[in-house]
Amino acid sequence: MSLTTVTGSKGMVTAPHYLAAEAGLAVLQDGGNAVEATVAAAACLAVVYPHMTGIGGDGFWVIHEADGAVHGIHGCGGAAASATLELYDGLEAVPFRGPLAANTVAGTISGWQAALESAGGSLPLSRLLRDAIAHAEAGVAVTGGHAAIAAAKGPELRVQPGAYAQTFEPEGRPLHEGDVLRQPVLAQTLRRLCEEGLGSFYTGALAADIAADLALLGSPVSGDDLAAHSATRPGPLTTRLRDCQLWNSAPPTQGFASLLILALFDRLAAEEHDGFDHLHGLVEATKQAFLIRDIHVGDPAYHDFDWQGLLSDPAALDELAARIDPAKALPWPQPPQWGDTCWFGAADNEGRVVSAIQSTYFEFGSGLVLPKTGITWQNRGSSFRLAESGWNALKPGRKPFHTLNPALARFDDGRVMAYGTMGGEGQPQTQAALFSRYARFGADLQAAINAPRWLLGRTWGEQSTTLKLEDGFDPALYQALAAAGHDVERVGPLTATMGHAGAIVRHADGRLEGATDPRSDGGVATW
Repeated sequence: MSLTTVTGSKGMVTAPHYLAAEAGLAVLQDGGNAVEATVAAAACLAVVYPHMTGIGGDGFWVIHEADGAVHGIHGCGGAAASATLELYDGLEAVPFRGPLAANTVAGTISGWQAALESAGGSLPLSRLLRDAIAHAEAGVAVTGGHAAIAAAKGPELRVQPGAYAQTFEPEGRPLHEGDVLRQPVLAQTLRRLCEEGLGSFYTGALAADIAADLALLGSPVSGDDLAAHSATRPGPLTTRLRDCQLWNSAPPTQGFASLLILALFDRLAAEEHDGFDHLHGLVEATKQAFLIRDIHVGDPAYHDFDWQGLLSDPAALDELAARIDPAKALPWPQPPQWGDTCWFGAADNEGRVVSAIQSTYFEFGSGLVLPKTGITWQNRGSSFRLAESGWNALKPGRKPFHTLNPALARFDDGRVMAYGTMGGEGQPQTQAALFSRYARFGADLQAAINAPRWLLGRTWGEQSTTLKLEDGFDPALYQALAAAGHDVERVGPLTATMGHAGAIVRHADGRLEGATDPRSDGGVATW
C-alpha cells in the first residue's frame, strides 16, 4: 500500500484489497476496458474480502464515458413476494441475521451483466473472473480486519443455517490473520457463471440451485423472485459546484445526501484546510442532508420527492445553507444507518472512468452461506420497518433504503474523479471529507484520504451517535467543536470505523492519479 498518490497513464484500478486492484489492472493490460476491469475487481473482492461484499449482495455503478456521457446502473433487488408483515408476525423488527434477514434478491450479478452489456468490451467472462476463481480455489491469506470481524461476529454467524462454519471456520474456530481461506464451492459457482452466463444466476440452472438452498435454509426469496429481477438504469442525480459537476446514484441509495452535503458546503465560508469552519460546515451540512434523506429517500416507487429538482435549484440550496449556524451545532442525533461495503474504481486509456460499490450490508450479510453455491446472502432487507406504511416499510417487491452510493465528479478543467468508501452512515461524510480536501483546498489526493477523519452518528460496529474524530487534528479543533455544541468523541488513531476510501482522477491530458485508504488492505494498480 502506498501512502503517496500513485500515478499512471494507460490505466488504473483502486480497491480496498490489493489483489482486487491487481486483478482489474491485469484485465486492462490484456486489452479490457474500465468496466471489464471493474467487474474483475468486483469478483475478486467477493472472494478475498468476504466480510465486506459478495455476489449475494447488491451493487451500484456510475460510469463516465470517454465522450462525457454519464450513466448509472442499479443492481439492487427488491423484497421477496412472500416477505409480508405476516411472515414477521410477533417480531418488532426484521432480524439482522438468519433466514428472515435474507429477504431480498441479490442484484450484484445483474449489475455486472448490465455494465458489461453497455461497455462494448471484447474479453470473455472467463477472463474477467479468472483471478477471482484462482483465489477462491488456491486460497488467500486472511487480513487482520477480516480476522477481527470473524472473531467478534462468529458467535452470531456460526449458528445460522447453512455453510458459514464450514466455509469460514474450517478448523472449528474463526480464521486468524494469515490463515489461508479457501472457497472451492464459490469457485465452482464463478465457473458456472462463466459457462452458463450471468443470467443463470436469476433464470438458469444456477438460479434453481440458489432457490433450492434459500428454501432449505428458510429464506422467503424464491425462484420466481430471482426470475423477476433485473438491473435498472436510472440516471444518476447531479448537482453543480463552483468549478465542477457532481454525480451520484439515484434513490433508493443515499447518493442524494452525498450530493446535497457538498452543494451546501459549497455555499459556506471555509478558508482553512481541516479548520473549524471546514469540519463544522460539513458536519452541519450533513445534518441538513440527513434530515431530508431520512424522510424522502427510498424506493422511488414509494416516494414522489423531487430529488433532482432540489439539487438543481440554487435558491432552494441557498435557503438550506442559510439554516446552518456558522458557530453553533444543531442538536443531534437522528436514527443512524448501518452497512459494510466495498467501493472500487477504474479508468482506462480510452477515457472511461468507473465508480462502483457493492455490499452484503452487515459483515457476512445475513450469515446464510448457501451450501450448493458458497454464496453469502445479504441482509439488506433487515433495514425494512415492520409497518403498514411510511419510510422504508416492508412491502413485497419494494427495494430497501441503501447506504451504497458511488460518487463521480467532472471538473471544468477536464479532470474526472471517481471516489467513494464503505461505511454506512459515514459514506457521504467520508466522501465530503476527501472531496473537499482535494477539490476545494488543493490537497494531494492520497493526503486527502490519509488525513484524520470524522463521523457524525453510528457506523460499522459502532453504537454511539456522537461526533467521532480520529487523532491528528489540531488540538484546539476538538475544543472548538465541543464549545460549539458538538458531542465530540475522540476515537484514537486511524480506524476502519471511518471507512475504506479510494479515488481515481483522470486528467484532461490522460494522466491518472490514484489513492487508497491506509485504514484498509487496499492498493492502487496502474501501468
